[in-house]
Amino acid sequence: MDFGNKRPTAERKSKVTYQYHPDIGHYHYGEKHYMKPARVKMAHSLVTGYGLQKKMEVSTPSEATFKEMAKFHSDDYLDFLRRVTPEDAEEIQKSQARFNVGEYCPDCPIFEGLYDFCSISAGGSIAAAKKLNQGHADIGINWGGGLHHAKRGEASGFCYVNDIVLAILELLKYHQRVLYIDTDVHHGDGVEEAFYTSDRVMAVSFHKFGEFFPGTGALNDVGIGKGRHYSINVPLNDGIDDKSYETLFRSVISHVMQWYRPGAVVLQLGADSLVGDRLGAFNLSMQGHAQSVEFMKTFNVPLILLGGGGYTVRNVARAWCYETSLAVGTEVSEDLPYHEYYEYYTPEYRLDIPASNMENLNTREYLEKIKYGPVFHIEVAIDIAVIENLRHVAHAPSVQMHSKLWGLRQG
Repeated sequence: MDFGNKRPTAERKSKVTYQYHPDIGHYHYGEKHYMKPARVKMAHSLVTGYGLQKKMEVSTPSEATFKEMAKFHSDDYLDFLRRVTPEDAEEIQKSQARFNVGEYCPDCPIFEGLYDFCSISAGGSIAAAKKLNQGHADIGINWGGGLHHAKRGEASGFCYVNDIVLAILELLKYHQRVLYIDTDVHHGDGVEEAFYTSDRVMAVSFHKFGEFFPGTGALNDVGIGKGRHYSINVPLNDGIDDKSYETLFRSVISHVMQWYRPGAVVLQLGADSLVGDRLGAFNLSMQGHAQSVEFMKTFNVPLILLGGGGYTVRNVARAWCYETSLAVGTEVSEDLPYHEYYEYYTPEYRLDIPASNMENLNTREYLEKIKYGPVFHIEVAIDIAVIENLRHVAHAPSVQMHSKLWGLRQG
């Protein structure tokens, strides 16, 4: 089946579940911190300003329990997050190096309500996964999630609890294979690391590489053991534009979908890959950022859309609102509706985020090189799978068969 030639169709309406907790925007990392949870509230305000809530099921998710979060995170780490407060200087000092927080890691401060914030974020992503598993929705959205850097026992890169890993673990109860796609400008290291030895989760990350946080995600980082070749990294240079990004994304992902045939997909839509982001390095317009949503909808596979990075807050809200409209299949006006945060969009009051004249340092030769890096592994697998399927049955290979296929290649 040629997935690569499929295009979005406006006729098909997806059942969408939208997870939003009204408290998510009330938390505060600190006055000068780049991460602003209020951006999720801003996005929601724009979503409701356009009336998109009428096109989907809007739910207030339950906060994730300690037990639910402990399916990935260590008990001692969660216990620390649950009991520590900003005033508890002695406890922070004692544990900050162990858990990568506080003065040891200024990116991850201890703030008021930290554990509750994590529970809300994780609860929304778990709830979206459950809705998909139960067949109650085709697409689940949690813009308060997507915190992809958090590790099993430590915080990292503004992230404390990895809601993505928790959502994927929920999906794996019903699906043999789950595909994770990360479009944040920063490498999705926490998710990749969690499943680095597994062949049940394929992690694909399109990110800025080099001397850029977190410094992981090289082209040759492909997983180990059973997970070898189930991590695909697409490292990019500054200034990548819409056309280059779309061509690369669709080439790699069409191959992945054809070979891996996941039962569900999780798409992280970190908005720091947009042009003009305070911590970004790319030149993607709003449409360029959103094309991944359009493309993934064409496969008609259960899909979760999550937030992530994004530090120019009005652009984050614009992008996630627009991507919500794509999820529900409704066109929205270029002129912003009046809503609670209307004055943040002065002077143009427009939805669009146009690209700039930033230089694209991703040459055609470089893009071809990185495209055929990950695609090479996939195409070899497809060739072997065809031969193997002739001996068995013509359907998507099982996870066990995947291991055998790679064994043939390595042996």
